[in-house]
Amino acid sequence: MSGDHTPAGSPFAPHTAADTEAMLDAVGVDSEAELFDIPDGVGFDGEFGIEPRSERAIRAEVERTLERNDDLVELLGRGHYSHYVPSLVDHLSLRSEFLTSYTQYQPEVTQGFLQALFEYQSLLVELTGLGVANCSMYDAATALGEAATLADRLRQTSGARVLVPEQLAEGRREVLANYVGGTDLTVEEYPMDDGNVDVEALGNALDESAVMVYAENPTVRGCVEESLDAIGDLAHDNEALFCLGSDPVSLALLQEPASVGADVVVGAADVLGLPTSYGMGLGLFATREEYVRQVPGRLVGASTDDTGRRAYTLTLQTREQHIRRERATSNICTNQAWVALRAAIHAASLGPDGLADLAKESVTDAQELANRVTEVVGVKAPVHDRHHVREFVAHTDQPAPAVASDLEDEGYAVHVLGEHHVQLNANALPESEVDGFVDALTEVAR
Repeated sequence: MSGDHTPAGSPFAPHTAADTEAMLDAVGVDSEAELFDIPDGVGFDGEFGIEPRSERAIRAEVERTLERNDDLVELLGRGHYSHYVPSLVDHLSLRSEFLTSYTQYQPEVTQGFLQALFEYQSLLVELTGLGVANCSMYDAATALGEAATLADRLRQTSGARVLVPEQLAEGRREVLANYVGGTDLTVEEYPMDDGNVDVEALGNALDESAVMVYAENPTVRGCVEESLDAIGDLAHDNEALFCLGSDPVSLALLQEPASVGADVVVGAADVLGLPTSYGMGLGLFATREEYVRQVPGRLVGASTDDTGRRAYTLTLQTREQHIRRERATSNICTNQAWVALRAAIHAASLGPDGLADLAKESVTDAQELANRVTEVVGVKAPVHDRHHVREFVAHTDQPAPAVASDLEDEGYAVHVLGEHHVQLNANALPESEVDGFVDALTEVAR
């Protein structure tokens, strides 16, 4: 280029000094800095305060830091699970065309990624029986929050109560509270009975002021919920939406949500495609087709191009960055697309039978570990007389905090739920570690 349009040396900042001066004159300021009001103490002073070091020195420091982590065998669960992830998932998802792609705004160059997200959505539709699923949320907690605000938009009532089980993972409860903080919604708890919903108590708590009823299957304590039909009927009898929390592996075995009246299904989809990631998650969100305009985030759709070939695109984008703010359903920014891609690859590698087998293993692993644990003197498992998926609660005659502390000294991490209750996630315990854990429990539970 030549003349007044000569670039300033960077393809990303094409303005010349004259261009910049003209724009500053037009808005009546002398410098770009005057366009921003940055409080004292916040603005960059030209120094990061980070001592420059070699790559070797930095790697050594990071290694020393990581070595401070406790090397424990974790039996932790309560919403965070990890199944074996085939190496195929890494090899495909780490290809540059997937790894460097952010949001698929340009469908003509991201057909492969969009197809994988479409398959992810299709997987959730098939497992839930509902008509539409979005191409991912941050995690299960934010998906629950989005379900509550969706219910608030749909439910024509003077009430604003969201009912959740008293046994709910603390993180999900806190995120839900944050989500409803800017609305008229209030969150109330209903009682549980032996690890499942106390249906009679829920019925007594329900009236026309409720906008949504939330239940889980499996519950946070690993119990299979046995009263989903009754819960759905109670919600609909009071014109509230029924939201069910679950995950793709469990749904391969348990009751189909649509068959028990679920209007929305939320949960953690990172049980596929991710190992235990300590914060990284993937939320699923599926709902009835008539609510499609209220779905948060984005939807990938299939169509045909001008030559008649199948093509994919972002069909619906309801976040505020894409449409008028007053019409937006959510301000969700990052849709975890790459993590959803990994979940889709993992599910496709398993196939329907493999996914069902994985779900059955989650049940039998819990049963087998409970049988081993209940043989230990001073321990009874499971506490709840229910079928379990992945995990269960065990009673310890000795104080549970002391048992957990002693187990940690032996190299095992468990959840403490109360004075005499610990929760054990069999799904997280490698088969080679079962004998060692039972031996350690035998020592500390006396």
